[in-house]
Amino acid sequence: MKTSLKIVAPLILLIFMTGCTPKKDITAKDILGNPDYLAMSFGGYKHKTRDSVPSVDEIKDDLKISAVLGIKLIRTYNTQHYDQAANLLKAIRQLKEEDSNFEMYVMLGAWIECKDAWKASKDHTSGNVENNIAEIEMAVAMANEYPDIVKMIAVGNESMIQWATGYFVYPNIILKWVNHLQDLKKSGGLPKDVWITSSDNYEAWGGGSEIYQTEDLTALLKAVDFVSLHTYPFHSTFYDITFWGTPSEEENLSDKEKIGAAMVRAKNYAIAQYQSTADYITSLGIKKPIHIGETGWATNASRLYGATGSHAADEYKEKVFYQDMRKWTNNAGISCFYFKVFDENWKDDRDELGSENHFGFIKLNGQAKYVLWNLVDKGVFDGLTRDGVKITKTYNGDEALLMKDVLTPPTLKEIGILETSTVNDTRKVGETVTEGTYVIINESLVPNTTNNMTYPSAKLKLNAIDGTCNMKMIENSIIEIRTGTGDWWVCNLQLETGEDLSKFEKGQLHFEIKGNTNSSFKVGFQTGYYTQGTQVDNYVTFGPKETYSITEKWTKHTISMAELNKNADLTAVTGIIYCKGVSNFDGKNLSIKNMYYTQE
Repeated sequence: MKTSLKIVAPLILLIFMTGCTPKKDITAKDILGNPDYLAMSFGGYKHKTRDSVPSVDEIKDDLKISAVLGIKLIRTYNTQHYDQAANLLKAIRQLKEEDSNFEMYVMLGAWIECKDAWKASKDHTSGNVENNIAEIEMAVAMANEYPDIVKMIAVGNESMIQWATGYFVYPNIILKWVNHLQDLKKSGGLPKDVWITSSDNYEAWGGGSEIYQTEDLTALLKAVDFVSLHTYPFHSTFYDITFWGTPSEEENLSDKEKIGAAMVRAKNYAIAQYQSTADYITSLGIKKPIHIGETGWATNASRLYGATGSHAADEYKEKVFYQDMRKWTNNAGISCFYFKVFDENWKDDRDELGSENHFGFIKLNGQAKYVLWNLVDKGVFDGLTRDGVKITKTYNGDEALLMKDVLTPPTLKEIGILETSTVNDTRKVGETVTEGTYVIINESLVPNTTNNMTYPSAKLKLNAIDGTCNMKMIENSIIEIRTGTGDWWVCNLQLETGEDLSKFEKGQLHFEIKGNTNSSFKVGFQTGYYTQGTQVDNYVTFGPKETYSITEKWTKHTISMAELNKNADLTAVTGIIYCKGVSNFDGKNLSIKNMYYTQE
């Protein structure tokens, strides 16, 4: 093909005048997996509400700080609800105009939610049409206006994971919008090099429970340009604490050695979640790049992850986790959008010590946490400020003072047993239980092939929901509960896929109970699924003024299913035993043992 001299001559002149070749147009393919383009999640909010949006100048200051950390790729979470994304793009453009060497790219996040999100009437099978259209249209407009900056669009942030009970959608909703954006790329309505994904928990990408491994998810995996996977070992230090606790063989180590060993387990926990997702996608015959869309470690916590919880939150562990994750992902060719540069306090506006407010490297007052102390010493922040405040070190740079706030993980003995071990592995979960006695935990009842008894079809997980109370098992026989003191508390022995106890409709629930709590609380079982709006609590109420009461001595109860049952579907019993606070929450204790169901 002939090339016009009218095109070549100006190009030669440009090269001659500048003494260099023109900059290559960087694409998502060039950026993702490239350790020269470190990624972070970005949020610049400084108040307890996102209605107070950081200005373009404030964001420019934050971006200058991010840039000296080596960050060249950041991700956002909304496009049109608030003006932060718009101000961010303006800020980057202005910085590029002021300095031709300034380099920063963006993965835009379009917020996707279900119909009637956050309401009692929410419908997870349908999308919030008005919101979702507006978010996608704004993402497209921004990508077209800033093609040199916007290199990726994420359709939804943790929009498919079903513990996002207020707003989650099923994969077909995300798939519709991913296909829409891919079609726009083909038709010229969106730059063709913009890569499309969705940012979600590893389980939502098929790396965990089978409930997510659907045909729609397979179609979505084929449609995206890459997978943006979230993994949070930090949260699992409470919700899956057995990986985190100090095992008996490590109890004689020094505190630093115990913490070091736990942090290695945390890194390996993240790697395992990544790998389980990769293995699932490969098993489908699909080849797609997988990058870490979010991970991080909080430095402060009031409840679940602090001194009364898993002991995970502090600046020392944040530094270790960040360094370990960067080393792994950089060596593996994986981008890691680490969460995040700056603390924000709108995430948990009711609790200043809530862990969600403390994932940043820099506090709201401009103090750099331990992970950045060495950079402060090197002077990389010299001349940079946040709200006019210089970047200094937390704890006045006193490491010994910092270490006083660093807690070692609890021992496994302290944690207790967090799931049952007795299982009938000859029955698939969901099959009808036909035996006359269903033994949950019992000191004397032992099912065998001749006594018409059975254990559950899978291990039961001890689930103190959202950390509202404490729950552990002692010696595989007694469930101990420290009741909650907040607005509510609930816990259960959970079976993710429900047990079919329909044969027990006219039977009884048996258990022994004791405690010193003066609260009123429910005891019974749960059926159905909270995320699908089908959960039913079936119970009787214990308390000082109720029909049933407890003392500090063991008392046996046999309660008919008819009295417990609140029009439940017994083919899907998901909370095999549950307790829920009703009133007068006092944080005291109750214990329950020898639990089993019998048929009529």
